Amino acid sequence: MTPRRLSNEAGILLVLAAIALLFEAVGWSVRGASFLFNGQRLLVMVLQVSIIGLLAIGMTQVILTGGIDLSSGSIVALSAMIAASLAQAPNARAVFPSLTDLPFLIPVAAGLGTGALAGLVNGSLIAYTGIPPFIATLGMMVSARGLARTYTRGQPISMLTDSYTRIGEGALPVVLFLLTAVIFHVVLRHTRYGKYTYAIGANAHAARVSGIRVNRHLRLVYTVAGLLAGLGGVVTSARAASGQAGMGMSYELDAIAAAVIGGTSLSGGVGRITGTVIGTVILGIMTSGFTFIGLDAYIQDIVKGAVIVLAVVADRYRHRL
Repeated sequence: MTPRRLSNEAGILLVLAAIALLFEAVGWSVRGASFLFNGQRLLVMVLQVSIIGLLAIGMTQVILTGGIDLSSGSIVALSAMIAASLAQAPNARAVFPSLTDLPFLIPVAAGLGTGALAGLVNGSLIAYTGIPPFIATLGMMVSARGLARTYTRGQPISMLTDSYTRIGEGALPVVLFLLTAVIFHVVLRHTRYGKYTYAIGANAHAARVSGIRVNRHLRLVYTVAGLLAGLGGVVTSARAASGQAGMGMSYELDAIAAAVIGGTSLSGGVGRITGTVIGTVILGIMTSGFTFIGLDAYIQDIVKGAVIVLAVVADRYRHRL
């Protein structure tokens, strides 16, 4: 790790500590209670952060290539609906009455496959048609959400098997997030996949000239991002013990925010999974802290937007130095 990277991540950690201490101080002055030392509040925050974090890991890789993915929240909803429909108990009013009480690996595989397929479509459109990532993933965002609603005509899917809902219980979502973060940290830093991802984001033309099959790699990166969104959908539906078309609403914005706050440059080619993990925790602390002090939800969105803009401005300033 270079001194500059160490300095960047140390700075993000200092921001994390400052925000946490600020909410702790405000909590005592406004609520007369501790923000940091409440087990139930921290558990809810960590569980929510773990799902956003899965999406943010995929989003980081997409942004590293110089792209963006606006569809991950909708892919969460579609994957959740598909997986939940195959995870219903025998006594449920099932979407597929002949496919109930299946081994939990089948709905999990269906959810992951749905996400990966959606990501593959995104990557193929971007790589082989020249459509800007913003437009291609915007189209998928609308289409995937529409498919999720059409799948059961807007009706939720409930009464899921215990073996499936255990995926969302306890600390397992957090373990999945941290394990995924470790895997992709290693992959991006020490494999050809990672080197190609950074090279394309730094200069796609130079990467192509050097022999990298840019189109194929972009397709792979977006497929991975879709796969992680599908995993987020599986965990979300298991945690809620239901599948609903409204799941994952605005998750893509939180994932982008987590990556950018963590130091990933929207220009591409710069960023680390470790920074994204810290950025995800910062976002989670902000959301939980605002709720703790009673800040209006609409004001929370305004503050989140301001933080994203400030993070981008800081990134631009950092690259001018």
